[in-house]
Amino acid sequence: MNEKRPCWKGFDLYCERLQQLSRALRHRNYRLFFGGEVVSLSGLWMQRVAMSWLVYRLTSSVFLLGAVDFVGQLPVFFLASFAGVYLEGWDLRRVIIICQILSMVHAFLLAILTLSGVVTYWHIIVLSVLLGVVNAFEIPARQAFIIHMVEDRQDLGNAIALNSSLFNVARLLGPSLAGVVIALVGEGICFLMNGFSYGATLWALFAMRLKRGGRTFTEKRPLLENFFEGIAYVRGFFPIRAALMALVVVSFFGLPYLVLLPVFAKDILSGGPQTLGFLTAASGMGALGGSFMLALRKTPVGLGKIMALAMSGFGICVALFAFSRWFPFSLLLMAGIGFTMISSMVAGNTLIQTLVDDDKRGRVMSLFIVALTGIAPFGSLFAGWLASKIDAPLTLACGGFICVGMGGWLWKKYPVLWEYAEPVYKKLHLID
Repeated sequence: MNEKRPCWKGFDLYCERLQQLSRALRHRNYRLFFGGEVVSLSGLWMQRVAMSWLVYRLTSSVFLLGAVDFVGQLPVFFLASFAGVYLEGWDLRRVIIICQILSMVHAFLLAILTLSGVVTYWHIIVLSVLLGVVNAFEIPARQAFIIHMVEDRQDLGNAIALNSSLFNVARLLGPSLAGVVIALVGEGICFLMNGFSYGATLWALFAMRLKRGGRTFTEKRPLLENFFEGIAYVRGFFPIRAALMALVVVSFFGLPYLVLLPVFAKDILSGGPQTLGFLTAASGMGALGGSFMLALRKTPVGLGKIMALAMSGFGICVALFAFSRWFPFSLLLMAGIGFTMISSMVAGNTLIQTLVDDDKRGRVMSLFIVALTGIAPFGSLFAGWLASKIDAPLTLACGGFICVGMGGWLWKKYPVLWEYAEPVYKKLHLID
C-alpha cells in the first residue's frame, strides 16, 4: 500500500489542478456559454481561414488580402468606443443575441454567393464591412457580459483565461477542418457550416438565468460626457493605460501575421489550404497552452511582468517565423507565437478587468477592444502595403522587433504599475 501512495498523491494533485483550472465553470450561466461557444467559434475559425484563402485565390494580391481585414475591422475602430458607452444600462444578453443572429445571416449570404459561383472581391468587401459593424457592438458587449456570468470577482481571471482557451480550442479545430473542407468541396461549405454553428451560442444565451437581466446600471448622462469621462479615467490610471498602449503596439505591428499567413503558406512554404490550416492550428495549440497556464493562476500579482515577457517572446517568434523556410520549424514557431500572443492578451485583459471600476467597465472594455481589434485593420493594411513594396518576411520581422521593444518598456515600467495596482487589489480583497 505504501508504494502506491505517491501515485495517489500525484492523482490528487492533478485533480486539484483540474479543479483550479475550471473553477469558473461552477457558474451555470458560464457553463452554458462555454458549451455553446465551442461549436460557434469553431465555425467562425473555419470561415476566417476560408475567407482569407478565397480572397487570395480570387486576387493573388497581398495588398487586397490586407484590405479585406482592414475594412472588416474598421467599424470596430470607429464605433466600439462609443458602443461601450451606449450599451451601459442595456440588457447585454439581448444585444449579443441580436448580433449573433445578424452574424448568422452574414455567413449564409456569403455561403450562397460562393456556392453559386457569383462571389466577387467586392461582395466580400461589402459583407466584411457589415460584419464589422455588428462586431463593433457585440465584442464590447461580450467583454462586459463576463462579470454577469461568473458574478464572483475571484473567478473573473479564470473565466477570462478559459474564454481564451475556448477561443484557441476552436482555432485548433476550425482551421484544421477548414483546410480539409476547402480542398474537398471549396470555401462555400465552410461559410455554410459557420452559419449553422451560431445556433449553439443562441441556445446557450436563451437558456441562461441572470440577475438584473445582464444589465450594468450607471448614471444616465450625455453620450460624449460619459465617453470622455472614460478616456480621462484611463489616462489617469497608469496600469490600464500601460496595458492598452502595449496592446495597441501588438495589434498594429504584431497581429498582421494572421493576414499574411496565406502568403507564407502558398508562396514561402509552397503549400495549399491544408498548410494554412496546419499553421493556424499550430498557433491555436500554442495559444491553448498559454490560456491554460494563466487559468491556473490564483492571484493577479505579476500579470504585468507576464504581459511584458510574453510580448517580447511573441516578437522573437514572429521574427524567426518570418525567415523560416522549413515547414516543421514554422509549425513550432507558430505554436510559440500562439502561446506568447495569448499570454500577453489574457494577462492584459485580466489586469484591466480586475482593476477597472464597475461603473466604468463598459467604457474601458470598449477601449480595450479598440486597442486590440480596432487598431488591427490599420496594421493589416499597412502590412499588406509594405509587403507589396518589399516582401512579406521582412515586413513581419520588422513588426516582431518592435513588439520586443514594447515588451522591454513594459518590463521597465512594472514597478510603477504595481504601485498603482496594489492598493486596488487590497481594497477588493484579491490580495492580503
